[in-house]
Amino acid sequence: MTRYVMVADLRRCVGCQTCTASCKETNGTPPGVQWRRVLDLEAGDYPEVSRVFVPTGCQHCDQPPCAEVCPSTATAKRADGLVTIDYDICIGCGYCAISCPYEARYKVDSAQFAYGGSAVDSERIKFDPARIGVATKCTFCIDRIDSGVAAGKLPGRDPEATPACVNACLSGALRFGDLHDKDSAVTRLIAENQWFRMHEDEGTGPGFYYLWDKEQP
Repeated sequence: MTRYVMVADLRRCVGCQTCTASCKETNGTPPGVQWRRVLDLEAGDYPEVSRVFVPTGCQHCDQPPCAEVCPSTATAKRADGLVTIDYDICIGCGYCAISCPYEARYKVDSAQFAYGGSAVDSERIKFDPARIGVATKCTFCIDRIDSGVAAGKLPGRDPEATPACVNACLSGALRFGDLHDKDSAVTRLIAENQWFRMHEDEGTGPGFYYLWDKEQP
């Protein structure tokens, strides 16, 4: 059975925010909504301090708390591990945002554009009225994955079936693929490196793995 996951190699991420920009351009998210974020953190103790960049967003959990609290069943998890939102039945209650330990949910109650009340051409093309008044989040570019797979493409290898943030990553820090495919890049990276998952103690089973050296601060 397929289980799509994302891997972020924190040793390679340079904090360029290209993944964030690519996500915003691809999905047409309004100002203040960042489905893909990169946290800028400090690690270690003085004088051995290092700067760490941590890509984050929806973790597409095995046990998504957002789905458990959703009263309309708008949030659901697919068999391949991707957590989805059905905008047609989402009532915009915000319970999912409260329950998400990753702060990955957003709700926009009115049309918002980068330059005030009028949309520029790129915003007008991608504006989706179905995303007003409902919960939204990173989808791992689910439409791209589904259409790519239908065309015989392999997620994580072929750009046409791979999330935009992964395609745009300049340093190769972000990778995507099927955790259950022994030949996939994500499977090899997880097997060959030290890794952790964010807030794993919450029992969510995140589908986002972070590579990091234990001996580093």
